[in-house]
Amino acid sequence: MSDYAAFEAAYRDVYLALHRRDGPRQNLQAVSWAVLQHLALAGPLGVGELAQHLQRAQSVTSEIIAHLSADGYVEQEPDPADRRRHLVWLTPGGRGRLDDAHRVLDAPRVQNALEHHPDPTALIAGLAHLAAIAANREGEH
Repeated sequence: MSDYAAFEAAYRDVYLALHRRDGPRQNLQAVSWAVLQHLALAGPLGVGELAQHLQRAQSVTSEIIAHLSADGYVEQEPDPADRRRHLVWLTPGGRGRLDDAHRVLDAPRVQNALEHHPDPTALIAGLAHLAAIAANREGEH
């Protein structure tokens, strides 16, 4: 077996052993996810700015924000520059929800595997080194 074939088989086996199996990680509507993701990238925004980004009416956007706020994912505070306007912030709970949805591996399975590996520090360093090599050589063929 070539190094490539051996690596590919090992990579597939590791992925299959450690990937998440907890079903859908996104039980929010797509537009709610869009709000959370946009706030994570753009920072606090006014309701009008969010409505414009989402291409929705401001009243619809306010309703979406109210639901996300009730779930603890966003909060609103008066804009210090204009007290008539409110800024929508992503809460730590909202950021955690996004992070969890993007997590590919099953954390308890990974932790268990690392605890049973003879040198987890070396394993992690080797994987980081492999990723760095692959990133630096990308595009060189």
